[in-house]
Amino acid sequence: MPRSENSQIPTDIPTIRVVAMPTDTNPAGDVFGGWIVSQMDLAAGTTAAFRANGRCATIAINSLVFMEPVVVGDEVSIYTRIIRAGRTSLTIHVETWRRARHTHLTSKVTEGEFIFVALDENRRPRQLPPAQPGDELPEIVPPTAR
Repeated sequence: MPRSENSQIPTDIPTIRVVAMPTDTNPAGDVFGGWIVSQMDLAAGTTAAFRANGRCATIAINSLVFMEPVVVGDEVSIYTRIIRAGRTSLTIHVETWRRARHTHLTSKVTEGEFIFVALDENRRPRQLPPAQPGDELPEIVPPTAR
């Protein structure tokens, strides 16, 4: 069973999992925060497009908290959960976790809320389709993180 340093690790499948590489670092040698945000945006965008059954665009990041650095070689897992669905928009909670290479120790490194709007073929906001059973990705943020 994986161990966690700072809270309960998510138990489901991440939306995205990737290994941090040397090209992803800042001048201090840590993984660049912008790279982490871009991975979070990709994961949230995947969830948004799945729920919207089509194209979506990021319109805001309501909050973003960095808790600790990610280093080269860390396995980075990003978990998403829809927390609000409006007429045309979705708010998605995103958590980023790291697992140090060659260990079982994991820790949450970043979390935030991303807002997306569903777009039509002319890149204009469109209404979200009604939610259907099986229409959303499985819930992958543990209840304790809500």
